[in-house]
Amino acid sequence: MTGEELMVFLRKHLIAVVCLAISVLIAFLTYYRMDLVPEAEKVLAEKSAQGALLAANIEDSAQLKEQHAALVAANEAITDRMIHIGQLAENTAYFYRLESETGTKLSDPKQIPWTPPGKGSPKTNFTWVGFSVSAQGDYPQLLDLLRKLETGEHYCRVDTCLLKPLGDQMRGAPLSLTVNLDLMAVPE
Repeated sequence: MTGEELMVFLRKHLIAVVCLAISVLIAFLTYYRMDLVPEAEKVLAEKSAQGALLAANIEDSAQLKEQHAALVAANEAITDRMIHIGQLAENTAYFYRLESETGTKLSDPKQIPWTPPGKGSPKTNFTWVGFSVSAQGDYPQLLDLLRKLETGEHYCRVDTCLLKPLGDQMRGAPLSLTVNLDLMAVPE
């Protein structure tokens, strides 16, 4: 085929030749870029996950200020219920208030010496301070004392509790209650 015949053929079948050239070009580009498809799918998956996370964050942040205010208020309420380690007089006065409310007779409520955590220990938002309390009274009074300790103004956990009669149990003798407990405190 000569150049003139080729030009005539191309002019006569122009659309078919252009379509053939485009098809060859597409096949070549597809073959050439085939190895980039898995990487592109991986990038697409990462971007889709980031987009979903951002959408969830935007949705969750709608009430962020209200939730923050609620957490701050709850934290203040918890801190208000904690004792302070160094305020020994106020800490023991709490037990004497319970004594007058319940009608029991306390003998020597004392704070167990507190030792601060070592230098390598993690910082905490609270600590427990131990107390030893002995009380005398009848059974309902002592149960009321335990209930008020458990649901009182300070967070309390009872370590040990010993209830025993002081005299002849058959004659309605008063009972003795010895409690070792911990109150939640603000660390100093």
